[in-house]
Amino acid sequence: MTDYNKMFRLDGKVALVTGGARGIGAEVAEALAQAGAAVMVTDILDSVGQQTVEKIRKAGGKAAFTHHNVTVEAEWEAAIAATQNELGGFDILVNNAGIETAALLAQCELEDFRKLMDVNVNGVFLGLKHAVRTLKPGSSIVNLSSVAGLIGTTGHIAYHASKGAVRLMAKAAAVECAQLGLGIRINSVHPAIVDTEMGTNFIKHFVDLKLAPDYATAEGAFKAAHPLGGFGKPADVASAVIYLSSEAGRWITGTELVLDGGYTAV
Repeated sequence: MTDYNKMFRLDGKVALVTGGARGIGAEVAEALAQAGAAVMVTDILDSVGQQTVEKIRKAGGKAAFTHHNVTVEAEWEAAIAATQNELGGFDILVNNAGIETAALLAQCELEDFRKLMDVNVNGVFLGLKHAVRTLKPGSSIVNLSSVAGLIGTTGHIAYHASKGAVRLMAKAAAVECAQLGLGIRINSVHPAIVDTEMGTNFIKHFVDLKLAPDYATAEGAFKAAHPLGGFGKPADVASAVIYLSSEAGRWITGTELVLDGGYTAV
């Protein structure tokens, strides 16, 4: 008989979470630790990242922090080495680090487009590249994409392009890892608006671009567009990462898990 109490546990596993200092990344790191994994939190926000690690430790979890700019290949190598040396392994990668910007297509500066793609796309590519060199069979990679990787909105051309790339990189890498017999599962998760600082900024952009008269109007319109009402919570994303990283998700690879309160179903 299957022990479903253990299927979602990650005891003995070691996870690396990029952009883990705050927001969704911090919630994912805390959830992984609660599920039994040792967690390496990486970010460019050193003091905030250390605070997240201390919070995990105070709750009884095992965690460490290392400075990590995901756009620098050498820092990926260093972060993975630190994970192995300090925590004794490497079984789960969560490619969470990302940035967001907004501009109407005709006003979108190439330099801004390149900067966003460097973090959101190149950073994920480097993570995939170095993780598949290191992870053993039975390991998992989860890419944080967005509903912006599935549908379009006005004023976010660069962000949509990046999150679409994150989705398809997960699929391509998943197929390759399966066909080469590496035993590494790779999936993406796609939240709609989540109650974080980035979620708030996303709504503010619609006012800045004069697509809504004020924040309250924009917020109300987006809440109404989610059939379940309101916005998602970081915990909604964290629970999906636990599922995909655990034995419960052992038959899932190359897919996208949409966490949007019905937003894309309308």
